[in-house]
Amino acid sequence: MYYVLVPLYVLVCFLLLIVVLLQQGKGGDIAAAFGGSSSQTAFGARAGATVLTRATTILAALFMLLSLTLAVMAQNGAGGSVVSGAPGPKNSGPAVPALPTTGLPAAPAPAPAAGGKTPDAGKDAPKPTPPAAPKRGGGGGH
Repeated sequence: MYYVLVPLYVLVCFLLLIVVLLQQGKGGDIAAAFGGSSSQTAFGARAGATVLTRATTILAALFMLLSLTLAVMAQNGAGGSVVSGAPGPKNSGPAVPALPTTGLPAAPAPAPAAGGKTPDAGKDAPKPTPPAAPKRGGGGGH
């Protein structure tokens, strides 16, 4: 149905354009101001005005009706959309970033018992190196 109405809508738009351009304005053209008000319509002075006015009214009503119909059809998804057949994204809840598994600090050592050190304390820990002693030399102060 949508594909039948779209070409009809384009045809109505084109015919409405032609009918509006064929009409003569209410004041006539510039020749009417100088007394040369000869009718330039193909249908005569008044007959052409009524035929073109009636055609304009009918085509304008069709234009509005088809515009409203096509807008409602497009809103309901009856129109030909490029993505109408594509499945939507899967919603599996909020996205939670994965935690990195490398580069994490080691788990803290268990707290010592109330009496003192734990038996494992210091086994795996590297031994601190003593600071280097400053060199004292018999420098000749020149």
